[in-house]
Amino acid sequence: MQTKYIFITGGVASSLGKGIISASLGKLLQARGYRITIQKFDPYINIDPGTLNPYEHGECYVTADGMETDLDLGHYERFTGIETTRQNSVTTGQIYLSVIERERRGDYLGKTIQVVPHITDEIKRRMIREEGEFDFVITEIGGTIGDIESQPFLEAIRQLRWQLGSERALNVHLTYVPYLAAAGELKTKPTQTSVKQLQGLGIQPEVLVLRSEHELNKELRAKVAHFCNVDVEAVIQSQDLESIYEVPVNMQRQGLDAICLKKMGTPVGATPELGPWRTFLERRKRATRTVHIGLVGKYDLQDAYKSILESLAHAGIYNDYKVKTTFINSENLTRENLGERLGAMAGIVICPGFGGRGTEGKILAAEYARKFDIPAFGICLGMQMMVIEFARNVLGYADANSTEMDPKTKHPVIDLMEEQKTVTEKGGTMRLGAYDCELVEGSRTWQAYGEETLIRERHRHRYEFNNRYQAEMEGMGMRCVGINPTADLVEIVEIPELRWYVGTQFHPEYSSTVLHPHPLFMSFVKACIEKTGKN
Repeated sequence: MQTKYIFITGGVASSLGKGIISASLGKLLQARGYRITIQKFDPYINIDPGTLNPYEHGECYVTADGMETDLDLGHYERFTGIETTRQNSVTTGQIYLSVIERERRGDYLGKTIQVVPHITDEIKRRMIREEGEFDFVITEIGGTIGDIESQPFLEAIRQLRWQLGSERALNVHLTYVPYLAAAGELKTKPTQTSVKQLQGLGIQPEVLVLRSEHELNKELRAKVAHFCNVDVEAVIQSQDLESIYEVPVNMQRQGLDAICLKKMGTPVGATPELGPWRTFLERRKRATRTVHIGLVGKYDLQDAYKSILESLAHAGIYNDYKVKTTFINSENLTRENLGERLGAMAGIVICPGFGGRGTEGKILAAEYARKFDIPAFGICLGMQMMVIEFARNVLGYADANSTEMDPKTKHPVIDLMEEQKTVTEKGGTMRLGAYDCELVEGSRTWQAYGEETLIRERHRHRYEFNNRYQAEMEGMGMRCVGINPTADLVEIVEIPELRWYVGTQFHPEYSSTVLHPHPLFMSFVKACIEKTGKN
């Protein structure tokens, strides 16, 4: 079959869950045997989210091929198990940069460069995939209808809808139906207005997904269908659920995938059972016991550590526990309050990040976990803080530090990577993407990975463990158990004498999915549960 394209837009408000709906629809089509991919087109002018503050845009997700992307790509991968690439993440910045570079080369033969057709043509070029690679390409348009930045993307999908035809292109619009408590009513006017804005741009959505905190009755959905020129059965409600992982089942129950197939002239066939997915949800419901894990970081925002939170949740469920996470602001940690903040935790994650703010608190947390044998998992900068703490308090180098925080330290146990010393631009220039790592046999990490000796994980960093200190650290009990075979970089450290004390230079949270939880998170959560049982 020819590749079919589903475009998902959002209206009324941001953060309604377009990424979750996109991932859920992709999961349902995938369960029917279709080859799918999901891509995100973001209207902001940054080339990628790599230079954005997490407070602005949540975490920066990294693909295996080394692209810094929007966090929604994490949802796509966790729901479907597909491996996204740099092709799956496009921004206005990339579009304009490409067009401007071509203009400078003279590719346009002296023509005046305009939003239409030059910018929209570049958007369409990136939206369309090589024929035969996928059966369905789901494209999420970031932002909200009415945003100035979104206009070229909407014009591009308007054109594609007519160029491809109704059997190859479909528009799905996600909106919000607010509940006014004072009036005791759900209000559809925002949805009607949002759809009218789309219609004014020449786009008629064929499917509406209505996000709401309350049940939407048949009369209300019929009203929306009537005013928005949409079939009643194509008005789907997305009510708040206990878990985002229940959304695919909810969408299937209402026939979202079947409606999309029907409207695109594709045989619907039997409804997939979603066996493994439902098993995961059942296991989640049966997990009534709770394990408490602290997240030591500086970004007091849930989305800043989204992949870590989801990876912990996956591992908890497969260990038959619910993971309850508590954010612990590393800027506020002192020796006086360490026991109060960390003492009740079954384990702690020392979170990644950049810059010096909050690092001393992370070092204190690493020291507390090491001294009191609390399971601790340091990720990227978190691993580096474990190394610095060990150098200061075990090796006796009181001024040990990273040259990121103190360029003049006499003991740079963490130092700038050699290849980074000539880099001047910030965006997209770190060590990014998946790299090989050889594990030391017999180590805790090796055991966690099922006794594999060669793994491949995703990175996002400029600084590294300074190998000059490796022998000394290993002699005092911190083992370097994961090494990149090409660059000889230390990628994993652990202290075998402790219950579970592991730091990774890479980001394992990017590889955890609903059906395949990451082995390191599985091992860490299991250690936290065992500690809870022994207390």
